[in-house]
Amino acid sequence: MLINVAQDIWIGEGGLVDFYSCPYPTRMVVVRLADNKLWVWSPIELSTDLKTEIDALGTVAHLVSPNKIHHLFLGPWQQAYPKACLWGPQSTIDKRKDLQFTGGLGDQAPQEWGDVFDLIWFNGSFFMDEVVFFHRPSHTVIMADLSENFSETFIQKHWNTWQRVIAKLWGIVEGRGYAPLEWRLSFFKRKATRQAKERLLSLPVEKAIMAHGEWQPSNARAFLEKSLSWI
Repeated sequence: MLINVAQDIWIGEGGLVDFYSCPYPTRMVVVRLADNKLWVWSPIELSTDLKTEIDALGTVAHLVSPNKIHHLFLGPWQQAYPKACLWGPQSTIDKRKDLQFTGGLGDQAPQEWGDVFDLIWFNGSFFMDEVVFFHRPSHTVIMADLSENFSETFIQKHWNTWQRVIAKLWGIVEGRGYAPLEWRLSFFKRKATRQAKERLLSLPVEKAIMAHGEWQPSNARAFLEKSLSWI
């Protein structure tokens, strides 16, 4: 189930979840830090087989939510790994008051893993913020919903006609890879959003992993320049 992306970084493909009646695929990222500690971004549903694979890589030490809609499986993971630190932006913390968070995320990475990641906080929307992560060793951008890049094969298989029409109109299909239209329209703080984009594109990006759709194993800078061109 886990796919090796580069040294010490893997992706895990999960099942489909319902999002406004649209079946959305799920994807998580696992990064191995020093001392075999694992950093798990946007955890997918935790099966017995997945837990076996995860435990073979190291010790789960950090569970990370990038935005307030990526929270569905945090509870089961925290139960399975009660010693792991739980991180997320304040919006996730406010939404999941039933969970015990170690701290909030913004532009600065916690000391525990700040030597491995840069954080870029897109907080210019009144609807939802998102923290984007840059894994320095592998030059990989990790983002949740700021880019959705569904393939034609996926939407033909899982979405009905009107859902496919909306996906193409919104530009959340392969070849455009935009954020959903209603979220894009909520970014009223344009200057702050442009600054976040510029900071992201100033990094030595080679790969980009997003939660939904086709991820980019190479040429990620060109992909991000296009997918974030609405900013």
